[in-house]
Amino acid sequence: MKKDTLLGRVARERDTRGPVNPDLQRASTILFKSMSEFDAAQRSRGGRNELYYGTFGTETTFAFTDAMVALEGGWGAIAVSSGLAAIIATLQAFVKRGEHLLLPDSVYGPVRFACDGVLGELGIEATYYEPTIGSEIATLIRPNTRLLYLESPGSMTFEVQDVPALVSAAKARGLPTAIDNTWATGYLFNAFAHGVDVSINAATKYVAGHSDVVLGAIVTSEQYFERLRKTVSELGYSSSPDDCWLALRGLRTLGVRLQGHARRALPIAQLLAAHPNVETVLYPALPGAPGHEIWKRDFSGACGLFSFVFKATISEERAIAFVERLKLFSIGASWGGFESLALLLRPGRIRTLPAWKSRGPLVRLHVGLEDPDDLLADVRAALDAL
Repeated sequence: MKKDTLLGRVARERDTRGPVNPDLQRASTILFKSMSEFDAAQRSRGGRNELYYGTFGTETTFAFTDAMVALEGGWGAIAVSSGLAAIIATLQAFVKRGEHLLLPDSVYGPVRFACDGVLGELGIEATYYEPTIGSEIATLIRPNTRLLYLESPGSMTFEVQDVPALVSAAKARGLPTAIDNTWATGYLFNAFAHGVDVSINAATKYVAGHSDVVLGAIVTSEQYFERLRKTVSELGYSSSPDDCWLALRGLRTLGVRLQGHARRALPIAQLLAAHPNVETVLYPALPGAPGHEIWKRDFSGACGLFSFVFKATISEERAIAFVERLKLFSIGASWGGFESLALLLRPGRIRTLPAWKSRGPLVRLHVGLEDPDDLLADVRAALDAL
């Protein structure tokens, strides 16, 4: 079955009579008929999709993780309390005190803060590499490097990474790879088909799709499933069954929503690219944008999230005025919901490599599902107000 059919049918009852959606099962305590049955569950910590204790999941959790495997590929999935929790758990599962990991310089800001903060205090060393380095990543791999981490595209500056080249270099050294796949989800980019070992989603965003959930998902090959599940358990990164149920509901319409976001985003990107006050548009689906050729090769579509950079002649105050002039784009963090968002971001404050040379102010847009003509008119009016 193709993705849309699969997402519409996975984790549903096969009977012709009964509710369309699975029940919401909330539980902390799970009851057993005997001590031997309890001991077996305790030894396996619930196993894969087995009830043991609420923090390990309920049938609702397992329905969601089964659906994430259907979306992303891989062998198994683990639901956790947030996208950041999914990333930190993955890093800690692979890298210990005295060991080293590689992350792109465009990595999600809170991940950088964690690597420079609490993980650094635990004796884990992180090196940030130029996101478009490709196969040259091999020169940065050390004897104590334990993980190559990717994020493609970056969620602020949207560098598209050459995933096959990076994975090939890592595999040549026996190094596992993990990717933040939130921008594309498995619907638009199949990380496992490109050789990645772990695909991470902030299900808060496009998976749930309605800005009412905080949830993360780690999808992994069979080789690393137990290692990741053990780390998640020890860190206590459990997920809410209510959030899993809502995210599962969101997954049913992921395909049509992503297509709707992209259909609205491209004309706005084109408008911005043609505007005399705009230096560059960072939307991989836009012909001529940075990373477009790799995006065209590896991705099957785009979403509604991208940034653009004003020319240096536009001050930050004027860029803020642009953001505040927008009527249909609200100011707020996160993205992936049905609503449009705009935010002035300052990547120069956290980037450490000279590859990011910010000349003018950067504005990130999340193009939502409002009427395309209304959204286009709103951006045009804000540009005119400059």
